[in-house]
Amino acid sequence: MFRNSCPCWPVLFYCNVRGCSFRIAVLVFWYFGVYFRVFFDHSPHTPSIGLGSICPNTQPVHHVGVACAHQPGEPSAVYVGKMDAAVTQDDGKMQKSTNKPNFVPENNEDPASESGHDETQHDFVLDFVQKELGGDLKSLKNVAELLEKVRAEKEMLEEQGIGSTKHKPRPPRSLYSLTPPPASDDLISEKALTTLPGVPQASPLSLPVQVMVLPLTKRFRYHFTGNRTTNSLGKPEWYLTQILMWMGNNSAFMDDKIQPILDRTGSNVNARVELCRGLLSLAQEKLTHDLPRLLYDDTLFCHLVDEVLQFEKELRSTHSYPAALPGLLHIPLEDATLQKWLTVERKMALEKVDSMLSGEGAWSCQYRDISDVDELKAPDCAETFMTLLLVITDRYRALPCSRAQLKFLDLQRELVDDFRIRLTQVMKEESRSPLSPRYSAILNAANYISTVLADWADNVFFLQLQQAVVSLGEVEAEGGRPVLGPMEAGRLASLEGSLFESLLALLDRLRGDMIGRLLDTVMKDVREKAQLYRQDRWLSLPSQCDQATMSLSSSACPMMLCVRDHLLTLQQRLCGPLFQMAWQGLADRLNSFLYQDVVLYNHFNEGGAAQLQFDMTRNLFPLFGHYCKRPENFFKHVKEACIVLSLSIGSALLLRDLLREALEGRQALNELGVYRLAPGDVLILLNLRASWPGQ
Repeated sequence: MFRNSCPCWPVLFYCNVRGCSFRIAVLVFWYFGVYFRVFFDHSPHTPSIGLGSICPNTQPVHHVGVACAHQPGEPSAVYVGKMDAAVTQDDGKMQKSTNKPNFVPENNEDPASESGHDETQHDFVLDFVQKELGGDLKSLKNVAELLEKVRAEKEMLEEQGIGSTKHKPRPPRSLYSLTPPPASDDLISEKALTTLPGVPQASPLSLPVQVMVLPLTKRFRYHFTGNRTTNSLGKPEWYLTQILMWMGNNSAFMDDKIQPILDRTGSNVNARVELCRGLLSLAQEKLTHDLPRLLYDDTLFCHLVDEVLQFEKELRSTHSYPAALPGLLHIPLEDATLQKWLTVERKMALEKVDSMLSGEGAWSCQYRDISDVDELKAPDCAETFMTLLLVITDRYRALPCSRAQLKFLDLQRELVDDFRIRLTQVMKEESRSPLSPRYSAILNAANYISTVLADWADNVFFLQLQQAVVSLGEVEAEGGRPVLGPMEAGRLASLEGSLFESLLALLDRLRGDMIGRLLDTVMKDVREKAQLYRQDRWLSLPSQCDQATMSLSSSACPMMLCVRDHLLTLQQRLCGPLFQMAWQGLADRLNSFLYQDVVLYNHFNEGGAAQLQFDMTRNLFPLFGHYCKRPENFFKHVKEACIVLSLSIGSALLLRDLLREALEGRQALNELGVYRLAPGDVLILLNLRASWPGQ
């Protein structure tokens, strides 16, 4: 008689219980309900309080306020064995064409076929009741025996799972507890989240959200625990993507349906954030469980870290999850995991450096033909290395712990110093030919790294880390372990120094040493070409009035051409700042060479002095005039020597007399335009003149 009235079978069943009390009847009904729900979990009137069916290829459950009930014949959303028609009966295999989870049935089951299966199960329930208890329940003894039997079978099923070929056994309850929270009419009731290692203790999660997340919790654990194919250590993106999908698909529902209810209660709770917190706890639990198993596999560990970082980025940006609440990045900051992370980062970075330095195009510049794009002319190896450091920065920038960030900063500084040492080693190999293109590329690389680090020192993120260093140093100093000296701490606190100050000093030293070697080689070539000019006949040259036009000394042509060619080569190979250092350094060395080896080495008659002045002011200085407006200011000794040697006889005699009185002599020199040379040096130059009265 119950066959055609399944929706109200508990009421009719109670009407036939004529020989037992109301309390016993209710107790029997409750046990039957628990038993058959555990065994079948397909009661058509079992309420399903959740957010709906979110997995792909499934039919959604309709949302009705906080709680929603399935229509008769629909599968329960909290069912673990079925999960949906979209869940496979074996291991829920994933599609191989995508990294996102996509659960597709393998046996082509149709959700509509569940209604016939429900009717068969309901018939079995009624037959079982009539067979075991009879139609009128006259004996209380039978009831007691049945209760004991149901209790025993219920405990066995809960501990071992349903041993059926159609439904898998669930994970052990000691690992994941699926006990639903007690129902409550209080919408702001709260229950503390499970405390996980590495995750800061957060405020309790609202009870309604716990109830709503419960079906998704069961679905998550069905797919991503145990021996399911979807529970793959090599595919963390599957469960992380599923969490993000659930957050995105239900955000509108939380805003439109749940948030108004919470607002009416006067609770200061953000429904969307609460949903994210509840779902995030699943990812935290899963990540905490998987991380220790990946500490000995560098590839899988790196992949997991990448996916967690990407998850955290999308969680904070797309879903506006507050920065004050913990995400997933607290979990990898446990000592063992963080040390593993640092070790892997160092290993991967060093392997990358080895690879890029041994490449064929390591010292070539991909933008060498586009001067506007690449002003620093950095070789590919230097650009790749700094990109590597930038990627590391982006990876640890989001870490919630400044102490952990500083450990990654130490790793970066270690890598920079290692790269500087490698540059030094390559430079020494090329030091035999400093004029080679590779030597210039090494110099550009050192300058590029130094420039980028100087820019980073003024970046807000690194300035914050700098203050964190000072704060941590003060704290640890109070504990008896001074990390920073008083001078260093003061410079960092006042922002006079930077986190990269020591590295910048070493790079500047390398850069200065390389430029020095380069200019030494250039000057060696210039000296060889200037030997004829140095030994020219400065005492016997005709006077300027005896020449129709002045021209460059023939002996000076090789030297001038050598200087011009080197300047053009250096301008092509070196970046702008380095070339400026190079030509100014070359001008300074040329000034010293010409003054010491040409001017002071010879004596000059009137014609020789005029020729020297013409060669310098009309030929040498203009070579450097392409790079500055007043090149003569870089040749002050030579320029002032030409002024003194070119004085008329009367002016020279008067100057020699005035130089005997220091104050008047200095004033006289300044009036002539001589500022760099000392009075004693001017007297030496006057003695080099050959045209004195009486000679």
